[in-house]
Amino acid sequence: MSEGLCVHILDDDEAVRDSMSALLDSYGFEQNIYASAIRFLGEVTPGFAGCLLLDIRMPEMDGLEVLQSLVSKGITLPVIIITGHGDLPMAVKAMKFGAVDFIEKPFEEDILVESVRRAMVIGEQIHAQDSEKKNLEIRLEKLTPREHEVLIHIATGLQNKVIAYEMGISPRTIEIHRARVIEKMQARNLSHLVRMAIEGGVLRSRS
Repeated sequence: MSEGLCVHILDDDEAVRDSMSALLDSYGFEQNIYASAIRFLGEVTPGFAGCLLLDIRMPEMDGLEVLQSLVSKGITLPVIIITGHGDLPMAVKAMKFGAVDFIEKPFEEDILVESVRRAMVIGEQIHAQDSEKKNLEIRLEKLTPREHEVLIHIATGLQNKVIAYEMGISPRTIEIHRARVIEKMQARNLSHLVRMAIEGGVLRSRS
């Protein structure tokens, strides 16, 4: 599992927090533990990776409010809702807001661990996608304005001669720029370069 991934536990019940923490610790899961929804929301960032075990009923904010706040912040942390007796309607609503699973108290240990494992796989995929996006942004920032313009033309499918004509420079110069763009973007081939341009929103730069 990737470095930096951990299980974030948010529950106002100390006994439940301690029980979940001890269980997950025995399976080697790294953890961050919170007793307050306000404190958690004050600290959580899009960089948080892993998954969140979230109690549905808490005094400051309930789990649905926390989940809605995460969505509004653009935080895609996979959430497992921890529910009590009679909370099924709220748990179903939480699933509609993006929670990946819910578990009823008192929970069975193997069910909790298996749910966390599934959520951590999702969290790892999200973490990998975020890292790839950041790397792509860094590569794009290395391009000069002229190289960025060449990349836009390449991504629209234009040939070197056409690009040269539109930019008012020689085809040979375009070839040099194209080679530098491929090198800086670390593209395996042309299709890979075009895909990165699309993913990086480069085509939106074309007026």
